[in-house]
Amino acid sequence: MNDKESFIHVLTDQVEAQGVKISDLESSLEEHQHKLNSTEEMLQQERLSRTSLESQKLDLMGEVSYLKLKLVDMEEKQIHGVERQHKAEVILQELRLLKEKVDHLEDQKSQYERRLKATKLRDVNDTQVLNIMDSMFMKSNTVLSSRIRRTQSGGLQGEDLEPNHFRRGGLRATAGPRLTRTPESGSTVRDMNTPFSQWTREQVCGWLEDYGLGQYVNLTRQWVDNGQTLLSARPQDFEKEMGLKHPLHRKKLQLALRGFSTKAMEKSSELDHIWVTRWLDDIGLPQYKDQFHEGRVDGRMLQYLTVNDLLFLKVTSQLHHLSIKCAIHVLHVNKFNPHCLRRRPGEERNPSPSEVIQWSNHRVMEWLRAVDLAEYAPNLRGSGVHGGLIILELRFSSETLAMLLNIPPQKTLLRRHLATAFTALVGTQATREKWEYANATGHAPLTTAAKVRPKKLGFTHFSHLRKRRPDDLADYICPIDSVSLSAMNGVSHQPYVGVRGLSPILDREPERREQVGPKS
Repeated sequence: MNDKESFIHVLTDQVEAQGVKISDLESSLEEHQHKLNSTEEMLQQERLSRTSLESQKLDLMGEVSYLKLKLVDMEEKQIHGVERQHKAEVILQELRLLKEKVDHLEDQKSQYERRLKATKLRDVNDTQVLNIMDSMFMKSNTVLSSRIRRTQSGGLQGEDLEPNHFRRGGLRATAGPRLTRTPESGSTVRDMNTPFSQWTREQVCGWLEDYGLGQYVNLTRQWVDNGQTLLSARPQDFEKEMGLKHPLHRKKLQLALRGFSTKAMEKSSELDHIWVTRWLDDIGLPQYKDQFHEGRVDGRMLQYLTVNDLLFLKVTSQLHHLSIKCAIHVLHVNKFNPHCLRRRPGEERNPSPSEVIQWSNHRVMEWLRAVDLAEYAPNLRGSGVHGGLIILELRFSSETLAMLLNIPPQKTLLRRHLATAFTALVGTQATREKWEYANATGHAPLTTAAKVRPKKLGFTHFSHLRKRRPDDLADYICPIDSVSLSAMNGVSHQPYVGVRGLSPILDREPERREQVGPKS
């Protein structure tokens, strides 16, 4: 009996000891659980902070790229400015010599006048001598005045040529697109109504420099007499006389000269090539900024970009061609307003397609963060995805977006979530149109590997070349006529009510509608 009680006592002690250990373990578990929860909260905050930092990093990278290009442009202008200053100093020396000659002629004239008054000789010979001296004096003054204007410097007057009064700027001809942006810059030089054909040699050279073609000024100064020289020149003359071998530089010059000839003021001419490099950031294609900057592609050139132009700029991706095409179309519709793209989220809660069409690449990434896909948003950098491409391109679907975001196919729930958010973004009508097009016969889905090849004329086209206008042969990325007609008339066959009249890219003729109908 005693053994049994002793055994029970031992067991009781062990149970109590185990109970104490269990309570200790439970308290330790609660403590670790609390630490785990705290760690998870900190991790979530770190993720949010990392997402915010990545967004700021992208913004800063874009700003740094823009500032680098701006710095390069300013350095080029500074180099040209030093050259102009040196030339101005040389011309100033010539002006001093001319002034000395004028003073000498004035002294001679005064001597002749004194002699004539003293002798009171009024015969014809003396009168002729006086007239000759007056003529020489007037010619000298005329030469002096032209020399002053050719210095391209402001503040120089014929009677005040001392070095300490020499000031730069003011008389340089600043015409063309840059004059449109700053009307006051060239008002003291010439009347805006003066035809380009009547511009002087120095006005033409000054305009070329402001137009981003300053490297051709030296040869141009040796060739042109006035603006009419450029207007009447043939395309091959530009290469021969100006050394203008870059095809896009030739196109830039020819478009500007055509604008002078037709006197058609295009809103796109107000956007210079620096703005275009920032625009490439907005549409998600910053990797092409160097090529566009080297080609001096400005707003007016965007209107007339062809497939071969983009290939020359090393844009070979089919998706990137479509991105630029849709982005140019958005510019057309907004009359080349430089601020038409939206970079930041606004107050809109349920944006319509007509609002989404103006979203920049960064705004699309902000939308991805808003729909809980922040970790994939940075993958859109350099993809060319913007609101115009999402809305206007029929082949761009949620599957295309998932591919560009690098969402693995096995993550079906994540892709389904993206598809739902994409449908809510573009609207049911746009979704149905995209679905019909995707299920049409001969449909080729968009891929990142698809390339664009140069357009070549076949043998059968050569017999019609003389009958067609040069513009008819240009394969523009975004046809101008269809854009202007649809924007003015507001008539479109495409079913996007929110963007009616905005998308000739989506407009299709009745017979094409039959071809792209759903499969039976």
